[in-house]
Amino acid sequence: MAAKKDAFEIVVVGSGPGGYVAAIRAAQLGLKTAIVERDRLGGVCLNWGCIPSKALLTNARIYNHFLEADEWGIQVEKVSFDIDHIIGRSRKVADSLSKGVAYLMKKNQIEVINGTAQFDSEGLLVVENDTDGKQKIQADHVVIATGARARKIPGIEVDGKTVLTSRHALELRKIPKSVVVIGGGAIGCEFAYFYNSFGADVTIVEM
Repeated sequence: MAAKKDAFEIVVVGSGPGGYVAAIRAAQLGLKTAIVERDRLGGVCLNWGCIPSKALLTNARIYNHFLEADEWGIQVEKVSFDIDHIIGRSRKVADSLSKGVAYLMKKNQIEVINGTAQFDSEGLLVVENDTDGKQKIQADHVVIATGARARKIPGIEVDGKTVLTSRHALELRKIPKSVVVIGGGAIGCEFAYFYNSFGADVTIVEM
């Protein structure tokens, strides 16, 4: 086994829940480990999916409790909301947990390499980013944990304004008058509940 700085027993590509847990376990077993991430540690779930969406759902649930307080014999007047603060809070939650993943990488002596990875040959990865250019990484084993992205629909171009992905929606600091959610899975229903709670007219399309 090579003792070179850029040679590892395991390289994990992707730092989402699958990737960072795999990297931690490999390090705990005594393997020299690196993790490659092109964006933020924690992946889509932690930064742009499950975690911030649950933070938004908490806001929506609390707001609905206030609106329904009269049913419980509690009088509440002039209930309002600050969508900018709501979105800001969800981003802070995600940021905090991403920093937590960074701490776990450091604690377990896992090298974090920023950039996009691709195979150059068997056991050799090339990682590229805008700051450092290209870096070659040797790996005895590679774990690919790159996750998923929102599927694009032909003829409907995502512009981040009218047509949004879930990532755009997590940063949208205004409540639209109406929303069509394409996909009735967990993510779609979460956004539908959130927007409906704060006054949007919501339609879910599910095939």
